[in-house]
Amino acid sequence: MSMSNSLKKLTSCVLIDLDGTLINTDGVVGDILRKYLCKYGKQWDGRESLKIVGQTPLEAATTIVEDYGLPCKVDEFNSEFYPLFSAQMDKIKSLPGANRLIRHLKCHGVPVALASNSSRANIESKISHHEGWKECFSVIVGSDEVSKGKPSPDIFLEAAKRLNKDPEDCLVIEDSVPGVMAGKAAGTKVIAVPSLPKQTHLYTSADEVINSLLDIRLEKWGLPPFQDWIENTLPIDPWHIGGPVIKGFGRGSKVLGIPTANLSTKDYADELVEHPSGVYFGWAGLATRGVFKMVMSIGWNPYFNNKEKTIEPWLLHDFTEDFYGEELRLIIVGYIRPEANFSSLESLIAKIHEDREVAEKALDLPSYAKFKGDPYLTK
Repeated sequence: MSMSNSLKKLTSCVLIDLDGTLINTDGVVGDILRKYLCKYGKQWDGRESLKIVGQTPLEAATTIVEDYGLPCKVDEFNSEFYPLFSAQMDKIKSLPGANRLIRHLKCHGVPVALASNSSRANIESKISHHEGWKECFSVIVGSDEVSKGKPSPDIFLEAAKRLNKDPEDCLVIEDSVPGVMAGKAAGTKVIAVPSLPKQTHLYTSADEVINSLLDIRLEKWGLPPFQDWIENTLPIDPWHIGGPVIKGFGRGSKVLGIPTANLSTKDYADELVEHPSGVYFGWAGLATRGVFKMVMSIGWNPYFNNKEKTIEPWLLHDFTEDFYGEELRLIIVGYIRPEANFSSLESLIAKIHEDREVAEKALDLPSYAKFKGDPYLTK
C-alpha cells in the first residue's frame, strides 16, 4: 500500500527491528536448517519461512519441531540449533541500505532504538559483527526484557519509554507481519519492508510499504532527508556477477523491443537473496567486444508474473548479432528504483526507456564512470 498524502503527525525518533530488517538472518538460518533437518530425513524448502518470520526464538523453534514432526522436544532442538547458529553469526550480512540508514540517523542526532524479538544477549552478539553499529542505537530492547514479544506492543512501548518519547512520536521500521502488528498496537507510525517476496498484501495495516531500505524517504516522516541521490540514482557498494549469456524468456526483443542479455541465476543465488528487486545500472564487459553501459532489472517482473527471481541486463549498445554463450561480466554501481507493476505493456516499455536514459546520463558522472576500467570486466 502507499502512504496517505497527509500524515496526521510527523515523527522524531525511530524504533527499528533487527532480523530481516537490518540483517539477513533468514539466509543463515535457512542454511543451518537445511543441513540440520537432513539427519531426520526432512528437507527444508523454506515453506515455514512465512510462519517463523517475526516470531520469538521459542515460537520459531516450536513451529519447526511441530510442523516437521521432529522426534525431539523444543528445548532439545534449541540446544542443538543455537550452537550451530552462534558459530555462523559472523556470516550474517547487513541488508542493502541498513548501514546507510542507521549511520544517517546517528549523524543527524535522531534517537534510534533497536527493538527485536531476539533476546538481548543475542542482539548484542549479532550487532557486534557490524562495526560501529552498537553506538548508533540509543536503546536496545530484546524480547526477554518485556512480558510478551511481538505481535504484542510491549517491545515498542518499552523502547519508546526508554527514549522518553510518546509512541505517537515514533516511527517503527519492520519486516514482519507480527512486527507491524506490534507497532500499530503500540500507537506508532509503521513502515513495512517485507522480507519475504510477493507478500505485500499481508501488510495492509502498515502506514507505508516499501521494497527495501534503499527506498525509504525519511522526509515524509519529518526526519532529516538523505542527500546522497545523484541525478535520480543512488550510489551503492559495487558488486560483480558474470557468466555465459543464456536464452531468456524470449520476450526481450520480440515483445518489448529491448534485447536483454540474460545470465543464469544458478551460481548467484546468494546475490539474488541479498539484493532487493529493482532497477540497477553499471558496466558490462564482453571479452571480445569491449565494455558497455548497462541497465538491469532484478526481480519477478510483476507484469509478466515470473515464478523465479531473475537478472535481466540490457547492454546499451546496438549489436548487429546475438552473443549467446559469450562470457558477460557485470559491475553494478547504482540503483534507480524499486520493481513495479504496470497497467499496460506500453507503460512498462516507456518506463524501461526512461530507466535507460537515467542510467546513460548517470554513467557519465565521474563517481560512476570510474568503474568502467574495473579489471573484472575484461579479465
